[in-house]
Amino acid sequence: MTKADPDMQAAGCCSPSAPSTATKAAPPDFKPATSDEGRANAVLIPGGTGLLGTAHPGVPDDGEAPLRRVKLKPFRICATTVTNAEFSRFVEATQYITEAEHFGWSFVFHSQVGPEIGATRAVAGVEWWRQVEGATWRDINGPGTADQVWNGDHPVVHVSWNDARAYARWVGGRLPTEAEWEHAARGGQQDVRFPWGTNEPDDLKVLPCNIWQGRFPDLNTGADGYITTAPARSFAPNDCGLYNMVGNVWQWTADPFRIASLKRQTRDRLRAMKGFRTSKGGSFLCHRSYCYRYRIAARSGTSPDSTTTHQGFRVAWPE
Repeated sequence: MTKADPDMQAAGCCSPSAPSTATKAAPPDFKPATSDEGRANAVLIPGGTGLLGTAHPGVPDDGEAPLRRVKLKPFRICATTVTNAEFSRFVEATQYITEAEHFGWSFVFHSQVGPEIGATRAVAGVEWWRQVEGATWRDINGPGTADQVWNGDHPVVHVSWNDARAYARWVGGRLPTEAEWEHAARGGQQDVRFPWGTNEPDDLKVLPCNIWQGRFPDLNTGADGYITTAPARSFAPNDCGLYNMVGNVWQWTADPFRIASLKRQTRDRLRAMKGFRTSKGGSFLCHRSYCYRYRIAARSGTSPDSTTTHQGFRVAWPE
């Protein structure tokens, strides 16, 4: 039987957060990669004036507005999110242990949890998230599931912000800022909602990215070809040659999660999210009826030690 755990936090509609009492992993100590790991897959993004935010927010309370102009230096960013195969090479070279492995559990979406996993705990308020003992970047759906669901060309998941930073440091890079991420996602376009422009995805014919089709959280028709993650290099890239800038998996950025607001409700919300980090892009679990965050300006705040089946990252490098 599944029981909701009041200690688990539903920080946002898409991203549950671990309780603050979770044991922290020790900071990693390892040598950087000696090869050109990751950077060979990077795209040069010109500097100059970029756009951050939007004049047409879809979720105003998340701090998507206003639209502002920011100065950016040239940088490189991975064409794809980091894959299982890439993360596996990192772990093999450094013996790195992720925070999910330290904690002994991670968050798994309910439909990914098979009967062989046994009883799990749910997140109060968003019971479709399950706390699964033994779920990691290898055993994505729980212990013993690697042979069924692990694919080398899919994005690595169950990685925390701290894990993502460790990998980025290993390849000589860093996480992109929110401004860099949005600048790259727009691909030279102006204040558009999506990396491909303005066409709104639907459940039947307009399927430019990997999101939810159907009735959330019970029925995903998989009309876009995928029920969970898709390969990191799938769907058409944007004009910069970047794949899956929205949908598939949420992507960690370097920035703290902040909202410029005088509303008391927003200030109270931010106090409860102290230390949280900004994620961008949405995931395969997003649907307009529930989590309209598969847009360039959309954003979510998550505790830096949280890990889920829909959270990944990509790496950036200064030019």
